[in-house]
Amino acid sequence: MVFRIQALFFLKLYSLLLLTIVFSACKDGDKSFRNGKVHIEKLNGKYTVYRDGKPFQIKSASGDSHFKTLSDCGGNTIRTWDTTHLGAILDSAAQNNLTVIAGLPVVNNNDHTFYPNPAKVKSQHQAFTAIVNKYKNHPALLMWCVGNELDFPYRLSFYSFYQAFNELTDMIHRDDPDHPVTTTVLNFNTKYIFNLTMRCDVDVISFNIFSRLPQLREELKDITWFWSGPYMLLEWGINGPWKDTEQTAWGAYIEDTSKKKAEIYKERYQKNMPFDDPRFLGASVFFWGNKQETTHTWFSIFDETGAASEAVGTMQWIWTGKKPDEKYPDIQYMLLNEKGARDNIILNTNAAASAEVLLFSNTENIKKIRWNIFREDWYKKNNENSTQKLKPLKDLILSENSLKIRFTAPSQEGPYRLFATIYDENGHFASCNTPFYVVSAK
Repeated sequence: MVFRIQALFFLKLYSLLLLTIVFSACKDGDKSFRNGKVHIEKLNGKYTVYRDGKPFQIKSASGDSHFKTLSDCGGNTIRTWDTTHLGAILDSAAQNNLTVIAGLPVVNNNDHTFYPNPAKVKSQHQAFTAIVNKYKNHPALLMWCVGNELDFPYRLSFYSFYQAFNELTDMIHRDDPDHPVTTTVLNFNTKYIFNLTMRCDVDVISFNIFSRLPQLREELKDITWFWSGPYMLLEWGINGPWKDTEQTAWGAYIEDTSKKKAEIYKERYQKNMPFDDPRFLGASVFFWGNKQETTHTWFSIFDETGAASEAVGTMQWIWTGKKPDEKYPDIQYMLLNEKGARDNIILNTNAAASAEVLLFSNTENIKKIRWNIFREDWYKKNNENSTQKLKPLKDLILSENSLKIRFTAPSQEGPYRLFATIYDENGHFASCNTPFYVVSAK
């Protein structure tokens, strides 16, 4: 009896694998996925995006601003996550010769109250149907991205999620056959990719991947037995404030200087981007704008006023192949009481302290130096960093607009971070910060 059950199990598994191989072979054949304004073709084993009948190599940034700068730097596409101001984004993109990968913010299936509720699912479907039909003829539209970092579990209890997801992609393919459909997977999750390829219908799978980018080629090879379709990277860049990033003794993530980040963008793009893979369609650098995520500078390629960091010049170099003439303030590191971030700096409440920023080159072009102290952003919601901008603490910095300052430690115990932002006479900026912990002297 046991042998019979095992035999049936392996027979079903073999059948599933056989169907997978047949399905993959049919889906990835040498043919055009769509024959509209934008479509993906496979010819002689290579996938290519065609826009208005011409090959289109995606050079993209993830964000919703600084379109002219993106175009001037050699980029051609902006990737968004939701439909907020989508009309204005598409218009601005068209004015700057850019295309848009438009995100539809689908509710993830970890919200267990949503997909079992037919009324909520219907409302989501109707909203996105209206959006797709409103903007499907816009000349700047390149693709639709259904959801961001969704989970694709295998359990039957998620049937209602898959049903809703497939109804959305079916609607887009029916109502707008001129634009491909994608969705994103966080890092590289083999189980999710398998379920996505077997249970859903998207034209291209996209990944949001940062520190694991060097492993992407090998991970893709390991799953070619069931999927060998086209893919994009819709978020890539520096390491984030996650478990593989250095931390202080109290758990504060240590952030690189803006110059170091620029070097990482360049090195990662040149060494790890899978240009030699005929399945690769392009990538979106993260983040083309300014956002709060652990800090207001961690991912921000621009500051809150629109000033550009060295990463902008780096991306121009990457996209055009020409090193820009523009210079940026080049920070080496910050010292706080002559210690670095990895020294686990602890200050007493209300204690006098000092800090300085060291540069690689001369300081002749420096116009302004701004120092701020912020409470550490440890507010988490659903294990995500807060996106709410923090306010700097007042009256603690005793000297301004200098590479060396004196300051007073906060009066309350807890984790803090000291920031320095340096602007040159051309409006460019560089940033660095050092976490420190305050304890009561009593």
